[in-house]
Amino acid sequence: MKSYRIGLYEKALPDTLTWKEKLIATKEIGYDYIEMSIDASDEKIARVFMNKKERQTLLNDMYEADLPIRSMSVSALTKYALGDEDEAIREKGLSIGINAIILAADLGIRTVMIPGYDIYYGESTLKTKAYFLENMRKLVDTARIHGVILGFETMENDFMNTTGKAMKYITLLQSPYMKIYPDTGNLTNAAYDHKHDVCEDLCLGEGHLIALHLKESLPNIYREVPFGSGHVDFERLIKTAWKLGIRRFVTELWYLGEEDYHKTIQDAFNQMTQILDKQ
Repeated sequence: MKSYRIGLYEKALPDTLTWKEKLIATKEIGYDYIEMSIDASDEKIARVFMNKKERQTLLNDMYEADLPIRSMSVSALTKYALGDEDEAIREKGLSIGINAIILAADLGIRTVMIPGYDIYYGESTLKTKAYFLENMRKLVDTARIHGVILGFETMENDFMNTTGKAMKYITLLQSPYMKIYPDTGNLTNAAYDHKHDVCEDLCLGEGHLIALHLKESLPNIYREVPFGSGHVDFERLIKTAWKLGIRRFVTELWYLGEEDYHKTIQDAFNQMTQILDKQ
């Protein structure tokens, strides 16, 4: 049996595909699971409110494609930030987060990624940080009830762009249902900007790491960098993550309209599994 599992971020696939088509394509490439995206679009947010019949249909699609959805990225909490000073925005973000956790429990999704932002479109203040912590406590309470693990993703801005900064909130929240889901591209850019060692930073999360987003980046460029063309040291980061006990990995890339998107995804899969298989 393979000693790790590797997933594909859903947004690597065209939105024109049905769920069943996405699952089948992901399996054909060689992945073990797919990571569902709950981004800030109305279409994706509506997923967390899908009815019982829709949930059953999606479960059937997973069984028929023989590939599960096993993690979820709730990036909608960038636009609807948990720490926003606007109460309506905070409440919408909290509703999205709570219902995402309930959906995850219904679909058998193991981990829900929460972006490490108190606020993205605005200034971080003592008030936004307090609101963020208050609402994270509510999400952790929901996760505790439903048995779903939450993971902070290390992000682009200074609020939580390192594992060390994420550990501050792990300490404050003190829950076995709240962990860290680091992003290699964001960690590497933070290390480049602040002149620290990226693997030393990753080690600060030992015992609290649930998975690793494998994403390429370049200085000040956080998205849409093809695998192998950036500055992320995947060999070293994967080796460190493995020593820290991580066995679940997701390649994070985006469909950009290319005709042969299968090849782009396959190239990413091949590069990352070549390193993982050596561990």
